[in-house]
Amino acid sequence: MPRDTLTRDQIVKAAIDLLDTEGLDGFSLRTLGKRLNSAATAIYWHVSNKDDLIALAADEVWHEVPLPALTDWRAAATRMAADLHAMLIRHPWLVQAFSSVVIYGPGKARHDDHHLAVYETAGFDGAQADQAVATVFTFVLGNAFGPAAESSLARRLGRDGSEELRESMARAREVAAEFPRLRARLSETESYGTAPQNTFEFGLNAILDGLHAQLDMGVK
Repeated sequence: MPRDTLTRDQIVKAAIDLLDTEGLDGFSLRTLGKRLNSAATAIYWHVSNKDDLIALAADEVWHEVPLPALTDWRAAATRMAADLHAMLIRHPWLVQAFSSVVIYGPGKARHDDHHLAVYETAGFDGAQADQAVATVFTFVLGNAFGPAAESSLARRLGRDGSEELRESMARAREVAAEFPRLRARLSETESYGTAPQNTFEFGLNAILDGLHAQLDMGVK
């Protein structure tokens, strides 16, 4: 695709598709250029560098999280957390990106502003609303970390068939088998460390129950 017909929106969309497929470790402007049928140098007319493009792609996917009505704060909080979790699962590279690039822009700001509004509607204000948002957000992010790590490992195994990585995973299971509670769980699941079904919903409800209790007691 010639430079004069290549747009930033096209580049960002292609970058998201490539990141979804290859993850952060497999992402490069050269590979992206091939997908766009364009030289990597043409991309630099629209973005400063690879990190800049990752930040743009990261901000764009935040638009996928709907903003629920504020008529019922708990329903809105549940919906936002669930939709954010689903978005992070669709784009597992975003979890890793938090530790490598500064993620900002209108997409994330739109989400964060509405998230604050949810807890202000509940009755939290000032730092209390910030604390409620941070508590729920870190819980969602933590629950998305496992699937993101599994996705990254699966790509590594599929890409280069790393025997060393397979051996490391097997050793991890052997170590876990030395401990009775972990050994019992190994017989119940194919992947040691995999959380039981509905773990996300269980944890989110527990957190929201706690926040609701704080409101009932009068947050100080």
